[in-house]
Amino acid sequence: MTPNIVVVGAGWAGLGATHHLAKQGYAVTLLEAGPQPGGLVAGWRTASGRTLEAGIHGFWYPYGNIFSLVAELGIQPFTPFTESHQYSPAGLEAEAPLFQTMPPLPAPLGTFCYTRFLRLPLADRLSALPLLQAVVDFDNSPEAWQRYDGMTARELFRRYGVSQRLYQESFEPMLLVGLFAPGEQCSAAAALGMLYYFILAHQADFDVMWCRGSVGDRIFRPWVEQIQHHGGQVLAQKRVTDVRHDGDRVTAVVCGDEVFAADAVIFTVGITGLKKIVAGSPALRTRREFRDVQNLGAIDVLASRLWFDRKLTLPRPSNACFGFEPTTGWTFFDLNALQDEYRDAPGSVIEVDFYHANQFLALDDRELLPIIQEHLAGCIPEFSTALIQDSGIVRLPQAVSHFAPGSYRYLLPGTTSFSNVFMGGDWIVTDHGSWSQEKAYVTGLEAANRVIGQWGLGAPATIVPIQADEPHIQLARTLNRSVRQFHDTFLKSLQWF
Repeated sequence: MTPNIVVVGAGWAGLGATHHLAKQGYAVTLLEAGPQPGGLVAGWRTASGRTLEAGIHGFWYPYGNIFSLVAELGIQPFTPFTESHQYSPAGLEAEAPLFQTMPPLPAPLGTFCYTRFLRLPLADRLSALPLLQAVVDFDNSPEAWQRYDGMTARELFRRYGVSQRLYQESFEPMLLVGLFAPGEQCSAAAALGMLYYFILAHQADFDVMWCRGSVGDRIFRPWVEQIQHHGGQVLAQKRVTDVRHDGDRVTAVVCGDEVFAADAVIFTVGITGLKKIVAGSPALRTRREFRDVQNLGAIDVLASRLWFDRKLTLPRPSNACFGFEPTTGWTFFDLNALQDEYRDAPGSVIEVDFYHANQFLALDDRELLPIIQEHLAGCIPEFSTALIQDSGIVRLPQAVSHFAPGSYRYLLPGTTSFSNVFMGGDWIVTDHGSWSQEKAYVTGLEAANRVIGQWGLGAPATIVPIQADEPHIQLARTLNRSVRQFHDTFLKSLQWF
């Protein structure tokens, strides 16, 4: 008998798990609560029919699994790698080159030497050197997460002597657009993991490319077609309300009046989505790890797209900004340079996305548009005289994962106390070491492999590991582990109390 697998949530993780299991001959049904596959990434339309997205998503140099996926699908959805700028109300602050084109230096010297800071003094940049000890000590192991997760990122940087100016003008802006919250609200463990993966591990890691259209159209649509070609079912507007179980095995997934029989279930929804499912599910509420998800949180996002009356001069297509709002990071993108449909548009089309945007969600569009334009003009003055001819704004409450201090204990692993229920998503614990979309996709493949391991049907997915640490980092981590082991086994035994 062919096993029936139900996957809940049609984002990167859910589509990844469904795609691989369908290829291996499983009867897979993917349930998506929204109107189309892709969840928040799927996008919307303005009243005039123009495309909107829940923020622009970058695809960084280490995204080996996603790049393998698009090659398998036979699509070419990405721009070339792009350079980026960083702005504050004082103007241009930093320029990031294409690091892969620069002479290679041992990590993290390439990032340090080749990033062009226009205002930040060298003495402040050098104050980051002691932080390398924490970078070496944080090896993504459960023990490392437990050591650093109770500390805020702000405290981490203070403890290691990072200057206040370096923190305010470099590290906190990275947190605001990487972990989507200010340092006092971010786990030090998450900060170290994110910074290492995207910036510090290898010189080229910060290089990024973008989708040449909406991710929903360019990637998810052909992906869903491939899933259906292999026999998988992808069903939209199916909101899961409960599960049925027999002891430690789930036997069905319930969507209102509909029941989907299941030999295994993979949940790949975000934190907010899972909290809603658990709150309404007597079956899931019987298990502590699902109840504990209520201790986790998520962050508000505001995504906007503006159509201007003329072409404006933007030095770089992708830009990150800080200092305009005390606890909010934001980005803006030149879609004329990035997306095919706007390349020949008569006026500039600009995507502006705000993270940790709590203070903006209650404002209506007429109140928001002057604020957004004022922020843009604070970076590039030419925006102040341009006219907005059309716009679209998407409010996304509790939309992205919040890795708050102390949250690690509540993050779910890939397995659960139900023997046939598995998890995927960017907030699921994995030892792969990746982050964001790549991490979500990897955990979806890992969940598919757990199903295959349980049922013995088909071959497991090949998961591309992250690039190994450079030799000097490997040596430093080996020495660090030896010192920790010596301390734990010998020095502690000498203590009287």
